[in-house]
Amino acid sequence: MAQTMQFDLVSPERSLASLQASAVQIPGAEGDMTAMPSHAPTITTLRPGVLKVESPDGNSEYVVTGGFAEIGGDSLSVLAEHAIPMAEMTRDQMDALIEDAREMYKTAKEEDQPHGLVEDAAKLLADMEALGTHMSL
Repeated sequence: MAQTMQFDLVSPERSLASLQASAVQIPGAEGDMTAMPSHAPTITTLRPGVLKVESPDGNSEYVVTGGFAEIGGDSLSVLAEHAIPMAEMTRDQMDALIEDAREMYKTAKEEDQPHGLVEDAAKLLADMEALGTHMSL
């Protein structure tokens, strides 16, 4: 069994990480999970949260707002809607993410979207607010 796997994290703005990782904690839409080398192939969607990477060179954390993770046994690729290294996260950035979620929820309600879309927007807003509270920003 391999001790590390290739980990890549990209967002539309930039590539944030490409390294060997021993474990990655993923904020999955259906629940948090930890991917390790030789993990069964899986694709999951992400919810807003903190993605935690353990590697031989040290640990790192990233705030993600959604996207997809593809686990392929000896590799893990995360395609995030937005991703920011935790060390770079500011209160202004968190406020902007929460405000975007609030606008999506407001628009979904005003445009009389199907109930499921309104619920999804409400869940996104709640997740973003909880993330801001968790991060003490």
